[in-house]
Amino acid sequence: MTHLRQIMLEELRRRNYAESTIHTYIHTYIHTVEHFSRHFHHSPDQLGPEHIRQYQAALFTRWKLAPNTVTQRLAALRFFYVQVLKRGWSVAETPYPKKVLHLPQVLSPEEVARLIDAAEFPFHRILLMTLYATGARRAEVAHLKISDIDSQRMVIHIRGGKGRKDRDVMLSSKLLDALRVYWRGLKRKPTDWLFPGNRWHTASHPVSTKVLWSACQQAAERAGIEHKHIHPHTLRHCFATHLLEAGADLRTIQMLLDHRDLEETTIYLHLSRRHLSATGSPLDAITIRGEGEPTQSA
Repeated sequence: MTHLRQIMLEELRRRNYAESTIHTYIHTYIHTVEHFSRHFHHSPDQLGPEHIRQYQAALFTRWKLAPNTVTQRLAALRFFYVQVLKRGWSVAETPYPKKVLHLPQVLSPEEVARLIDAAEFPFHRILLMTLYATGARRAEVAHLKISDIDSQRMVIHIRGGKGRKDRDVMLSSKLLDALRVYWRGLKRKPTDWLFPGNRWHTASHPVSTKVLWSACQQAAERAGIEHKHIHPHTLRHCFATHLLEAGADLRTIQMLLDHRDLEETTIYLHLSRRHLSATGSPLDAITIRGEGEPTQSA
């Protein structure tokens, strides 16, 4: 697998993916191909379409994986066979399972305030505020630089986001004030990264994304909402949903979130209270005998 792994790595780099993306892909792809190979006790380059078909069935029946996970496994195998081994791949013989759409967890504005107020450390507090105020991904927040904060135009520059794309998002005046307080509280002023790593925030590298995860989970526990499984992306969903409820249009939200397709953004229509309550339930329009009276059992 060492030689094949090197070819997979080269194929990913040829596509100019970010190193973080390559790291994620290579871990997923190698794990899938090795698992596929072990299942049949043969080298993957000795296996063919019939083995892939059997493996896909086993992912559901034996390992009970979710449809979306099976899709990821098939995508990894497809990349391996098409890009690494230079073989054909039949979509008809290897259909992707039907996607399952789960609505993301969203907090109310009051719950977001509770979460931020429950942050154990000032550093965690400013990270949570930045996540919610910008709707940025956790890696994008972690890699913000001091020069990305444009207080003249009141925008934040997000550099090299998903797909190596840059974009601007609004700079909240409340966030700007909080950032200034955070800056004054730093004993050693950073020269590059807005949120430097290590416990003293003095490192020459940015904070780890794991710190953002910990900030969310610890604050959720202290706020008494840990049952909602809060993570950094939850605040991104809250950002989009609350903007929609406040009257922002989908196209603007799509641009702020850096969604490639508007269809990705329409999921927030299912979460917006304003849109859900715009049309009343048909039950409210009918008269039912004995309304307001307790129902008698048969």
